[in-house]
Amino acid sequence: MIAGHLPEHVDVAIVGGGPVGAQLALRLADAGINALAIEARVTTPADPRALALSHASAEALGRVGLWNDTLGATAITRVHVSQAGTLGRTELSAAEIGLPALGHVVPYSALAALALDRLKTGKAAVALGATVTGVDRLARYAQLNVATPHGVHRLTANLVVLAEGGKLLETFDDVTQTVKPYDQHAILATITPNEAHRGVAFERFADDGPMALLPNGDDYTLVWTQTPEGADAKLALSDAEFIAQVGERFAGRIDGFAKVGPRASWPLALKTLDSVVGRRVVMIGNAAQTLHPVAGQGLNLGLRDATTLADLLTITPRALLGEPATLARYADLRRKDAGRVTRFTDGLIGWFESPNPLLKHARSAGLLALDQIGPLRRGFARKMVFGAR
Repeated sequence: MIAGHLPEHVDVAIVGGGPVGAQLALRLADAGINALAIEARVTTPADPRALALSHASAEALGRVGLWNDTLGATAITRVHVSQAGTLGRTELSAAEIGLPALGHVVPYSALAALALDRLKTGKAAVALGATVTGVDRLARYAQLNVATPHGVHRLTANLVVLAEGGKLLETFDDVTQTVKPYDQHAILATITPNEAHRGVAFERFADDGPMALLPNGDDYTLVWTQTPEGADAKLALSDAEFIAQVGERFAGRIDGFAKVGPRASWPLALKTLDSVVGRRVVMIGNAAQTLHPVAGQGLNLGLRDATTLADLLTITPRALLGEPATLARYADLRRKDAGRVTRFTDGLIGWFESPNPLLKHARSAGLLALDQIGPLRRGFARKMVFGAR
């Protein structure tokens, strides 16, 4: 469906056609629900980010045609977690929990392009090049103002789903967003190891900030958390100096690095809502919560939002799609998983950034316990893959 030929009414209007919004739109289309995805982009711009997706997320995407060999995904078979200056370390293994991979690393631009292509060619209705400029939520329906190349179009929907990052949140009087700045920046870079990574990812809690190395093709994607001043200093280093500093922090684990690509950084903050539902509206993905990248759980959580919402809407009578009882049921279904993952991710930052020697020893003991107690380690690995269920 091309912008300019929009319907007067749909059952569900999905604002955002990225991976989370596209997954929901395709699931609803398969179930015969009259849904429309509204996406401002017509093509996908270049984006240097890489996404760490759990095995469960890849399977969910695959069920609606959003996962295939064209993505160039790299499997993560093991994750090595350690803390600098202590003996604390543990390793999570896909084989130990009976999976071919714990997760996969995929270029964001590749997944976003596939999502856009599936919306263009699949059964889901989509308005491309269209932007929702306002939502009026009434008792029986919501009315959306949609700016298109052909002018402003107004359509109604029983339910509106925000899956575009939450730009419309400030217009809602029954939903409050809380932003917790971390006073940290994440440095992103592609770095090439001297030896093949063999599908092993690393999480290193260094003294000056947590670091993640995600296998991506023949390279690693590096995500390094720093203070704003520290990030500026790291970006100003020469390639050789930067490689040396990364290599120093992974000494004994990785046999150095051959080269590094362009570096970039962005500020980090935790964004949460007091409620992921409001009158005639549901927030999913980054519209519902934006997490610190330390545990790589943000998109995985958003895809589970979409899966749960699709499961609920496909068994809900059309007249009840946007009713308070339906929305309350969705919020209840997502409360445990979203709450635990958000608290876990936020807690990691406070737990590992403290320089207190007693806490450092406690962290080391915790990692060693996780490494030595098989049921605990396997349970933790399953939660990282499947979420809190």
